[in-house]
Amino acid sequence: MAKAKTPKLKDAPLIPEAGTPLSPAIAGDSGETTGRFVVIFKEGYEKDPSRPLKTLQKAAGVKNLAAAADYKESAVDPRDLSKSTGVYFNALGIAVVSSDKAAISSLAAEAADADSPILAIEPEYRAYALSSLLSAPNEYLRGYKDAVNHLYEKLAAPGAQLAVEAAAAAIFQDTNQLTWGLQATRVHTSHYDGQGIRLAVLDTGLDLQHPDFRGRVIVSQTFVPGQAVQDGHRHGTHCIGTACGPKQPASGVRRYGIAYASTIYAGKVLNNQGSGSTAGIVAGLEWAVTAKCQVVSMSLGANIDQKIQQYEVPIARALRAGTLVVAAAGNNADRSAGNPGFVGPPANADAAMAVAAVDNQLAVANFSARSSSVTGIGGKVNISGPGVKVFSSIPVAFGKHSMLSGTSMATPHVAGIAALWCQATGARGVALWAKLEQSARPLSASTLDVGFGLGQAPQ
Repeated sequence: MAKAKTPKLKDAPLIPEAGTPLSPAIAGDSGETTGRFVVIFKEGYEKDPSRPLKTLQKAAGVKNLAAAADYKESAVDPRDLSKSTGVYFNALGIAVVSSDKAAISSLAAEAADADSPILAIEPEYRAYALSSLLSAPNEYLRGYKDAVNHLYEKLAAPGAQLAVEAAAAAIFQDTNQLTWGLQATRVHTSHYDGQGIRLAVLDTGLDLQHPDFRGRVIVSQTFVPGQAVQDGHRHGTHCIGTACGPKQPASGVRRYGIAYASTIYAGKVLNNQGSGSTAGIVAGLEWAVTAKCQVVSMSLGANIDQKIQQYEVPIARALRAGTLVVAAAGNNADRSAGNPGFVGPPANADAAMAVAAVDNQLAVANFSARSSSVTGIGGKVNISGPGVKVFSSIPVAFGKHSMLSGTSMATPHVAGIAALWCQATGARGVALWAKLEQSARPLSASTLDVGFGLGQAPQ
């Protein structure tokens, strides 16, 4: 049994210093790219886009770039996300552009100047939904935190330590009233319901006709060109069901939702085949941050055992703004075959909370990724959630409800619990992160596999 440690932030500032204009993640990774590029700007420029836009125009000839701030509620039209020029995301300070090699080389030369507003340039990567029972090839996520440039020395109060005890041999089972996950996380006995909390799930959308969500306050937006928010995949509706589904489902099934009184922000950033790209995902994050969502749940990832700035920087800026990003640690492990996997982007961003999956005996799921040995503090699993045979909603066209497995299923458990803690304490950002880790139930597995343990709801 490994002893859990109170984690610390890196001694370096969260936002990386200017240096090599092209991220090292560009070379030698196995990620799938789109042919476009992501330009990440230095701290402070997200407040005033004039210089970044002028830099893109002057150095690379990029003109008529759409700006998120020009759209109502910063919800960029998905048609503009796919157009040839690109988009600038004001709140997060990054741009996704389509340019030829000569233009990108010119931008790289500009970035080499110490006075340039450019922090890094990277190829745009694709990402996929992370569920072991759906057709999702790549998996991941993980993260760590900080809200300003200062380090947050300890998440626990000075002198306080988590009592590390082996979890009592427990076998949780679904009942007629509750899923096993709600029992294991003590959601069913919590006095909190998520009232007043804005919880965003960035995924494949939501079945807006599902009877279990009738009467709920739902704010929805698609960031997938040519596709409505309506979920044609299952993954998004399942994740939203766990995070903020009903207390008493209209369909008469057992309770499966956590923050049942929260405002649901359903952002479609993955298409009906379960895939998407950085532009759509960052557009969804920009939308959620602008709406002041306290929690964002992302069960998606790319197959890269390296950090990439296109997630590292915007997620850090989101946390600084008070939005906690909870991300799936990944399903790329096969523990029975001796492969523990690794946590990749976006979960391996320092400011993303990475979630591993456990089964109903609180054992690590065979597919659940272990903390990366390559990416350091950002690649570590932080916390765990129920992720094996999880019952939740799916679109009516697919049968209304289903059991799915994956770190995708564990992540909305933690996101929903985060909403309850936010309601109970008013904590946001780093403080909310601390509450989740301090209140987690220690498990007997290594902290490399389960982090601080199983997320627990406030009572």
